[in-house]
Amino acid sequence: MLTEADTCRKYVLPKLYAAGWSDDQISEQKYFTDGRIVVTGRRHFRKPGKKADYLLNYRPDYRLAVVEAKVSYKNPADGLQQAMEYAEILGLRFAYSTNGHGIVEHDYTTGGQQVLDIFPSPDELWRRVRAAEGLADDKAAEDLLFPFNRELRNPDGSIKTPRYFQEIAIHRAVQAVLQGKPRILITMATGTGKTFVAVQIVWKLWKTGHKGRILYLVDRNILVDQPLVREFNIFGGAVWKIQGEAKKGREIYFALYQALAEDESRLGLYKEYPPDYFDLIIVDECHRGSATDQSRWRRILEYFDAATQIGMTATPRREETRDTYGYFGNPIYTYPLSQGIEDGFLAPYRVHRIVPSVDATGWRPERDQLDRFGREIPNGVYETKDFERVVSLLSRTEVVAQHLTAYLKRTDRFAKTMVFCVDQEHAEDMRAALHKANEDLTQQYPHYVARVTVDEGKVGRGHLDDFVDPERDMPVILTTSKLLNTGVDAPTCRNIVLFKPIGSIVEFKQIIGRGTRLYPDKDKLWFTILDYAGATRLFADPNFDGEPERITEERIYPSGEEQGSPVIVGEGPSYGGEEDEDVPVSDWQEQPHRKYYVDGVEVRITAEIVYELDSSGKQQRVVKYTDYTAEQVRRLYPTPAELRTEWMDAEHRGAIQQALAERGIDFSALVEATNQPDADPFDLLIHVAWNAPLRTRRERAESVSGGKGKTFGTCTRLRLAAFSMICWINTQTMVSRSSMISRFLKFHLSPSAEPLWKSPVSLEESITCDLQLLSFSLSCTDRHSNTNR
Repeated sequence: MLTEADTCRKYVLPKLYAAGWSDDQISEQKYFTDGRIVVTGRRHFRKPGKKADYLLNYRPDYRLAVVEAKVSYKNPADGLQQAMEYAEILGLRFAYSTNGHGIVEHDYTTGGQQVLDIFPSPDELWRRVRAAEGLADDKAAEDLLFPFNRELRNPDGSIKTPRYFQEIAIHRAVQAVLQGKPRILITMATGTGKTFVAVQIVWKLWKTGHKGRILYLVDRNILVDQPLVREFNIFGGAVWKIQGEAKKGREIYFALYQALAEDESRLGLYKEYPPDYFDLIIVDECHRGSATDQSRWRRILEYFDAATQIGMTATPRREETRDTYGYFGNPIYTYPLSQGIEDGFLAPYRVHRIVPSVDATGWRPERDQLDRFGREIPNGVYETKDFERVVSLLSRTEVVAQHLTAYLKRTDRFAKTMVFCVDQEHAEDMRAALHKANEDLTQQYPHYVARVTVDEGKVGRGHLDDFVDPERDMPVILTTSKLLNTGVDAPTCRNIVLFKPIGSIVEFKQIIGRGTRLYPDKDKLWFTILDYAGATRLFADPNFDGEPERITEERIYPSGEEQGSPVIVGEGPSYGGEEDEDVPVSDWQEQPHRKYYVDGVEVRITAEIVYELDSSGKQQRVVKYTDYTAEQVRRLYPTPAELRTEWMDAEHRGAIQQALAERGIDFSALVEATNQPDADPFDLLIHVAWNAPLRTRRERAESVSGGKGKTFGTCTRLRLAAFSMICWINTQTMVSRSSMISRFLKFHLSPSAEPLWKSPVSLEESITCDLQLLSFSLSCTDRHSNTNR
């Protein structure tokens, strides 16, 4: 019987060749996603990526269709739904399903489906695309097909080629420019390569002569310096960074808004260029004020109105970004965080929610209480939103630093960590507290923890450069207030610490994006968010599109009692929205707050609660890890007997472990949660799911060798009697006695197998299972001999 591979080789490929498709135009068994990374305990694995049987390309960098093949005896339409799903993901206009004989086509240019005898030719499909997209101009159509730049390299030296979603963004942007659209918006999650997309757009338009002078406009130096060195170096001497003077004679310009904009002391430098000087303007992080009405930065875009303007952002459409969408229009392409995680191109994350007691209950000063400087503290209840803005509690900062240090000691003390604080002063307090909490390391590594804010200037920038360099180990921890929110590419960052309230989903997603980049060479495939200020309540926002893998919650209470329900902190007015877009990057000055400094407030860490996703990965709920595990085990195996039956088979046992891992259950994490380091995995599952008595491996071995108690003795005698009868029967038949003995011993006596007498109904189940084993042996006898039982 022919397999699917046989069908492809014998029938499908010949049909494609007959239609005019060459080997260069056919990509066979092509993976286009890497597969979601699933975190289990402190380990991880990848789910299989999405793979098309065939992808058909008109040119090497321009795909047209997807083909799904089924074995020859199946209906030719059986693979159509899968082909259509893949075509929609890949942004293709044609989906085909075939069994090697018949062909079924879905044409997205018309919405029609039809049965075909032969595949359409490459030119026929390209003709349909041009008609549907309005690409009547031959030169524009040909320039759309211009190949990508292949000079850029990955860290391993391989050629850096666009991923499927980057291809879609590049092609749609170039096509929109070629068709004369004046303003274009691309929305892509942080970490998905917006700069790489921008480089390829510029490359294609510049090399084909459509856009001769290009301005790349940003609001932070780091958004200029990194692309200049890493990506735009392929343009050589054509690139120039505008600094202080309106230099002309180059072709690709980089500039900060602040360098071009006017202020109280000078006219805008941008006015020294003619309004029609630039043909194309790319605005990176365009949500950060460039499109806002009345913004000084907006005036730059309006001045160069003759240029095509492409805005790039990672921000979803919301109230605070309405001006961006109003100016640039709806995105021509959106690639959200959730899709990046699902495809395996972005790192998934866990959320560890920690609630200090003063945040959970509020803090009220005593009557006439004075602060550190002798000022009377106004009466009232101070909450999370007030801490480090109105009232500074140094003990709160110290306890959080101690908790974070303890977490790093449990996991990895050299895991790169960013700590986002309320302001620069708070960032310094946190740096000092972390330095003190890690004195055993800071003696050897003076820069183990560093502050990176505007006040540090070049010194802070040096620390930041070292932090983002994967080859440098120090500093490990950076504290900051706002400077690292965007534009920092730190692929090895494993921990994002939120120690300030965040009221804006825009800022929240930007901060989370600091950790989403993958770095397999350092085994960075997921990261942790530690939230000490209630910022993760924004996960409940319907516009937030990335679900956490796991959320744990700890409360910091003087009393030490364990809390069993979620805590919502800081509801009411919140702070921490985005910075004023008109503040120059190099001169950020945080407004001084009149804080009251209070010492001696008791704060402690006591309890932990776990927020888990269900098996679909969509719903969050508050459970303990053991409760979640118990529910998942019982869903898979409703009774202990069913689990035992599967577990006794080595192959099935592996399937059980895989099924649990896919639901986020890891035995090492379960051991840690139950504090049972000596427990056997199966014993632990039975104990957690059905509250069965838990024994260690040593106790089980002693029970097997010496007999512990009446029930065990009875069951052992029954077992031995059954075993003796089985052995006798096997001497009279053709059944392999050795295999029966092996099965019996593995089932009952192996240290990794569950002893049946540990069940709440141990005696009955033991007898039942032994009789089932005997019945199995007798059935084998019936099949292999005529012995009279």
